[in-house]
Amino acid sequence: MLSPERARSRSGRDDWHSSDLSLTVYRSHLQLKYGNVLKKIAVLTLDIVRSTAHNKDMKQIPGPSFTQVEEIDASQLEQVGGFGSRPSPLLVKGALRNWPAQQNWSFEKMAQLRNKDGSEPTRKFQNGLVEQGETQERPLLPIAPYLLELAALAKQPVSEEVGLLPNQLRRQLQPGEEFHLNWAHMQSFTPHRNYLAQWSILEDFPQLRSDFDIRSLWPGWRWTWESVFMGPANTHTGLHRDVPNNWFCQARGVKEFVMFPPSEEAFMKPSKKYDWGATLSTINIARFNEHPEQLRELGQAKGLYARVEAGDALFIPKRTWHAVVSLAPSISLAVFGLTAKEILLNGVPTATKDLLHNMHLYRWGHCICHKHGA
Repeated sequence: MLSPERARSRSGRDDWHSSDLSLTVYRSHLQLKYGNVLKKIAVLTLDIVRSTAHNKDMKQIPGPSFTQVEEIDASQLEQVGGFGSRPSPLLVKGALRNWPAQQNWSFEKMAQLRNKDGSEPTRKFQNGLVEQGETQERPLLPIAPYLLELAALAKQPVSEEVGLLPNQLRRQLQPGEEFHLNWAHMQSFTPHRNYLAQWSILEDFPQLRSDFDIRSLWPGWRWTWESVFMGPANTHTGLHRDVPNNWFCQARGVKEFVMFPPSEEAFMKPSKKYDWGATLSTINIARFNEHPEQLRELGQAKGLYARVEAGDALFIPKRTWHAVVSLAPSISLAVFGLTAKEILLNGVPTATKDLLHNMHLYRWGHCICHKHGA
């Protein structure tokens, strides 16, 4: 027979084992019930730690230095005799000021466009970035609902504190002063957003052509073609250079341009990925946090920066590397042009490559126009 003391001692041990067993069962229950959640939290925490470390690396690597692009008001352009041939970019403030596009190219009015048979136009949208990385399948979507959604988003004013170069900082710069960009801004972007890019809208709706008085900016004969870009804030067009010269007309919204002249070609890392009329770069400005070595290698390059607001037009000379970042829902029209000489020297080779590409004989399966891996 056990003494009361030994009985209490044994009972205590049994209670301890019983509690330990219950705790083990409880832990197993939690693991089964919340295991996946805990794993997701752990992965998310690791991603945050990595992102913080990468962003810290980015802050320690300033990257290329920039100066603001040459700028002139549209009224001043007329006073100096108009636009002539030039090898460097030029930002014309208020270029669209007296053009019908300034009033007619709103999100709401563009959403009212209809085909000749009265049907609502549809287009294939770009799914995320295509200039670098993997090209996604392009969804066919109606345009009107997309534009009305952008119209609602456009009611939110653009913050002076966001961007590669926040406007409040830009205003403090002196002419010719060098600065560095805030590449961490690109980490706020959501991948794979639908973007209506390179739509030949003036071919589908030729009545809109009279809304742009491009000849007032670009005198002389040349073969021109146009592409429209419509999309939300926090989207971007990857680093590339075009074969033709380009007048980029901003009807709505605000965009930032990062540009490198042909003299910086050695730093641009051309890609083998095919794009009609353009050469792409392997450098993805949205992933410097993952590839800080790319930012470090760009450190010796000298670039140009432009903030293009509604009503402005930016001249981008051929062979100028550039990437575009949207700060607000935007409508933009890019007008490309080739003179007779440029058609022979640049247009014919470009058309030949495109013919071979569509015959599956030139860089097929590695292009921006068809879905494929990186």
